[in-house]
Amino acid sequence: MGTSAQNRALPWPLPTAAWIAIAALLACPWTGGCGSAAQADEPAGSDGAAAGVAPAPQGASGADRPPPEGPARIVAFGDVHGDLDALRRALRLAGAIDADDRWSGGELVVVHTGDSIDRGDQDREVLELLHRVSGEASDSGGRLLALCGNHELMNVGGDTRYASPASKKAFRDLSGLDLDHPTVRALKKPERAHAAAFLPGGPMARILAKRDVIAIAGDSIFVHGGVLPANVEYGIDRINAEARAWMLGEAAGPPEWIRSDDSPVWSRHYSDEPDAVDCETLASVLESLDLARMVVGHTVQKTGISSACGDRVWRIDTGMSAHYGGEVQALEIAGDSVRVLRGPEDRDHGPG
Repeated sequence: MGTSAQNRALPWPLPTAAWIAIAALLACPWTGGCGSAAQADEPAGSDGAAAGVAPAPQGASGADRPPPEGPARIVAFGDVHGDLDALRRALRLAGAIDADDRWSGGELVVVHTGDSIDRGDQDREVLELLHRVSGEASDSGGRLLALCGNHELMNVGGDTRYASPASKKAFRDLSGLDLDHPTVRALKKPERAHAAAFLPGGPMARILAKRDVIAIAGDSIFVHGGVLPANVEYGIDRINAEARAWMLGEAAGPPEWIRSDDSPVWSRHYSDEPDAVDCETLASVLESLDLARMVVGHTVQKTGISSACGDRVWRIDTGMSAHYGGEVQALEIAGDSVRVLRGPEDRDHGPG
């Protein structure tokens, strides 16, 4: 999130040697190997069976699949960056949880477009709340679809520059950590538990592996950064599967597309003042997938949730975390109706 020159020019500036080292060490999960223990925690993936959530299409064209039959109501919200209070407020604004942080949304579908972590001090609490409520939603016939953003994938890749010292300390008593892993042993002691939690095959990486990078619900596609024609041609299912295998520790290294400026988690084509060319690109993606709109996070919208390209893209990163100080807002999609939901402190700001 943010629009720094560094983020634009070099989305993941790890040296090549570091990637080679990680790839060599991560052929199998290191919290139980590649046997039954790893299989027991294997995420089910995006079968799309519940609440009218369609599986993401594999190819470049949606012409061969029927129009999506969406859930009655979808609510999406953007980046929370390690702020548990902002997450709770967003989920309550959506009608997803009650005062005890338990799922109360019934068949509601909620989509969080990623960047749950970094910059704030409550990364572990945020991830654990999302993970628990996701299970409760599924049990109730609803869905909580938390996606992977660039910051989730950065932490799995060992880039922890934006994790706060307080957040790193919170993982010291997490079960399932392999503190003897060679990559972990090489770090300073305060860094080791956090690194062990997020390295591929580690307990937090396995939780993140339950997430998709790109999701489709109803006639909308949701992603952290943006979906470009090359991503569709590469295959949305393939992108999700490759990210999942890497986070589980079942791949030799991270997929190459993760580090690209045009990665679905890094692209700002639609969120940072899109021009006519960007809008044409967006239109071609939506047409190829037979969808009505794209919903993205990643770039703070200082005036709140906004749309562009004739309402074909909605930008929902309001900078709601304490780090940015923005308002808690969410986007509601109910049939053909799209509207911005606001918390009490933002209701006097007029329509979005």
